[in-house]
Amino acid sequence: METAAFWAAAGGMGLAVAALFVLALIRARAELAAAADFDLKVYRDQLAEIDRDLARGTLPQEEAERLRTEVSRRLLEADRAASTASRSASKSGVALAAVLILALIGGSFWVYNRLGAPGYPDLPLALRFQMSEEMRASRPSQSEMEAEAATTRPAPVTPEADFAALMDQLRKAVQDRPDDARGLELLAANEARLGNLTEARAAMENLLRVKGETATAEDHAALAELMIMAAGGLVSPEAEAELTRALTLDAANPTARYYYGLMAAQVGRFDRTFALWRPLLDESPPDAPWLAPIRAQIEDVAMRAGIQFTLPETAPGPDGAAIAAAEDMSPEDRQAMIEGMVAQLGQRLATEGGTVEEWARLISSLSVLNRKDEAQEIYAEALTKFEGSPSQQSFLREQALNAGLNP
Repeated sequence: METAAFWAAAGGMGLAVAALFVLALIRARAELAAAADFDLKVYRDQLAEIDRDLARGTLPQEEAERLRTEVSRRLLEADRAASTASRSASKSGVALAAVLILALIGGSFWVYNRLGAPGYPDLPLALRFQMSEEMRASRPSQSEMEAEAATTRPAPVTPEADFAALMDQLRKAVQDRPDDARGLELLAANEARLGNLTEARAAMENLLRVKGETATAEDHAALAELMIMAAGGLVSPEAEAELTRALTLDAANPTARYYYGLMAAQVGRFDRTFALWRPLLDESPPDAPWLAPIRAQIEDVAMRAGIQFTLPETAPGPDGAAIAAAEDMSPEDRQAMIEGMVAQLGQRLATEGGTVEEWARLISSLSVLNRKDEAQEIYAEALTKFEGSPSQQSFLREQALNAGLNP
């Protein structure tokens, strides 16, 4: 019943649009007829004027006959042309209208059949929410997600010999003292730094076990973050439980809000994602690790949620005078200016530090300038700067991959 109603409505709209084409053709024919009638009227008026001039004696008889013959010839040609155009317009108008109607209806059906979903019912809001809940309930477990992610995850970082020896000592110490909270905390951070995400997640789980009821919202959010990273960016039911616990302890926890919004997007609830992410843009400091991924995705999230939203432009860049000056430069001078701006950014980050986005921009700029070795060194330095923040390091790794570096 719903399908029949849809096609009836679609067919009605198609016919309505086709009727507009027909009306336009009828109007065009009327305009052509009006133009032909005007030409005929002009020639008739000229014949009458010749007769009046002849009667007044202002026009000789021979000249009047010559002019009357010429105007009559033009009048006959105009009448013949008008009749021919009217018949041609009538035939071509009918043919054109038929072609347009067939093209409109047939083309619309073909496009919908290729790009639409013929035979499928409407998706009212309640049904969409139900589908989202079913998707959420049918997610794989954390262990299943980790096993799947392990097949495509980059190999862990091979540390230098001294650091590798320290890690072996730390792992043994934690094994000997499984309730050492400080040891577990260090182990989780350093395993994550090396890319051993499953081991980092396990160490963080043990840390929360040791802390018990004293575990903070940030502890639960940190565990959820490691679980999500180990699962290849997907939020498992177990990770969602940790996020829920974090938000129960502190509803304003930004890490939990970001990842809970990510989870909502993964199950199709983009409205919830936008409601969680939009305030973070205004509330977060410039170096917040979640700002870069939010800025990269929130416009698409808003569109999918049916919300009109344009991302505010906050990223620093050259002023109008610098851009205008660059347009008038030779390629060599422009290259020198770009390298100077990159050098200034690198100097500022080295002395004052900066946001993860600025470090990523420096890495990308050096790569574009074909200074890959230097970009690789800056990338390693940036990872050290953001040690202890897996989300920021993950963002840097993604930017390094895009820049053609070895993450």
